[in-house]
Amino acid sequence: MRQPSVISRRLAVAAVTLAMAAGAAACGPEDNDAKGDGGAAPASGKPQRGGTLSVLNNEPQTDFDPARLYTSGGGNVPSLVFRTLTTRNRENGAEGNKVVPDLATDTGRPNADATEWTYTLKDGLKFEDGSPITTADIKYGIERSFAAELSGGAPYLRDWLVGGSTYEGPYKDKKGLASIETPDAKTIVFKLDKPEGDFPFLATATQFAPVPKAKDTGTKYEEKPVSSGPYKVVKNEGDGEHLVLERNPNWSEATDDERHAYPDRIDVKAGLDAAVINQRLSTSTGADAAAITTDTNLGPAELAQIGSDKNLASRVGTGHFGYTNYLAFNPKVKPFDNPKVRQAISYAINRTSVVNAAGGSALAEPATTFLPNQAAFGYTPYDPFPAGRTGDPVKAKEVLKEAGYPKGLTITLTHSTEQNRETSPEVATAVQEALKKAGITVKLEGLENNAFGEARKTVSKEPGFFLSRWGADWPSGGPFLAPIFDGRQIVKDGAGNFNHAQLNDPAVNKEIDEINKLTDPVAAAKRWGALDKKIGELALDVPLFHPVYKRLVGKDVKNVVISDWTGVLDISQVSVK
Repeated sequence: MRQPSVISRRLAVAAVTLAMAAGAAACGPEDNDAKGDGGAAPASGKPQRGGTLSVLNNEPQTDFDPARLYTSGGGNVPSLVFRTLTTRNRENGAEGNKVVPDLATDTGRPNADATEWTYTLKDGLKFEDGSPITTADIKYGIERSFAAELSGGAPYLRDWLVGGSTYEGPYKDKKGLASIETPDAKTIVFKLDKPEGDFPFLATATQFAPVPKAKDTGTKYEEKPVSSGPYKVVKNEGDGEHLVLERNPNWSEATDDERHAYPDRIDVKAGLDAAVINQRLSTSTGADAAAITTDTNLGPAELAQIGSDKNLASRVGTGHFGYTNYLAFNPKVKPFDNPKVRQAISYAINRTSVVNAAGGSALAEPATTFLPNQAAFGYTPYDPFPAGRTGDPVKAKEVLKEAGYPKGLTITLTHSTEQNRETSPEVATAVQEALKKAGITVKLEGLENNAFGEARKTVSKEPGFFLSRWGADWPSGGPFLAPIFDGRQIVKDGAGNFNHAQLNDPAVNKEIDEINKLTDPVAAAKRWGALDKKIGELALDVPLFHPVYKRLVGKDVKNVVISDWTGVLDISQVSVK
């Protein structure tokens, strides 16, 4: 079996970073409930068509080209313009973790070993100019995502498609990818290098959006992409700083079960300070009454203020995204090569103090499993080193003695200096204080965020003990466990390694391959959960918490839907009248 490409690492980091910027990035929710509570619908009443929806954001919607966007489920704002073969189910909570058809009639038909997937397009699909959408447009849209000048999108196709690793895109290779076949205008077939039961999840990425070859303007396509969704781009200023969308008259809800497209117009403004965004949403005067944000969370102080105002509290949506913050070990560095040392640290962790450092129980939930606590990932409750909510320093000292350190030891914890409440000084200090009670002295090493990222993702520079995080490209155990624990994905050169423990266990690798053959998400989830438990017993990491996302909407916003797939309000469902 061909070794997975080192590129197959990260959305999650790009799409997620924006969402987690205000407290939350591979990754965090996209522009993105374990509990399945979705979010409270802030305004009552039946949603109606009409009006203008304002979007107030901190980060611009850059690279608005389906080839360059790194999204899962089609993205949030991008999903209004770019339809894909499949998409996420636009429902609250766990129901939103399902893959459903979009341009295609179903979620894909695999051959016996899931190395070939076939899709058929729905009838009546049209671009914004009224021309028909064909499978040739989808094939071309995918092929252009391989062009070096349009890099940035999800890299899985380069790894999964036969010939994908050497293909350079249609601008250099006019023949195209032979592993994507279009026997007719409505049928498309994908031939893969290896079994991939998760292919329907990947087909939600914007690279699967149709692009008419005659309208392709290369790197300028992002300025005026051709819409296949309910809205078309009428303005794109400052590379996504100001994006205006208006109705696509040739989109038909009869072909689209997922998007409602209630507003007539959507006005996206970026470059705003997070505090300003939340203040404007809170005040909700003028156009801000019909406003939302797709990338700015509420922080602890803001939540405290909102808690005393029932009207404001009713406008806060709550979401959970498949994301885990954890302590990482590098077993190549002493004393972390000793499993007993790693176990002692696991027993000593006070998750209550860590959760408080992350913003409190409203913004973080304690974690003892690496997989997020959602069924779609295969969540299987386990705690191989039970420390309770406040740690077990007595047990930690006992295990530390067994490790050969009866008088304790001194170690260094590396963290970021960025105030993100994930890998930041607050969380590092909480870990330091908990381990002190177990006789472990922790020296804190804070690195500027870029230097921290390079250190934790470069094998030659990797510290022995550091804070880390991981988010899912889609709600499945595969993109969660494989990049972190598949030994064939260890990147020895360059800053692209996420297998911090550098685990290369043939049994683990084989099980990952076997699960990838499964096309039944429920069966696959069960196996991912069992594998998570098996790896967890090795004490290669210490899960700390899963983040919770809180976002405010304007007082006139209706029909708030928050799925477990994204963790944030789905813009395609919003009404402002």
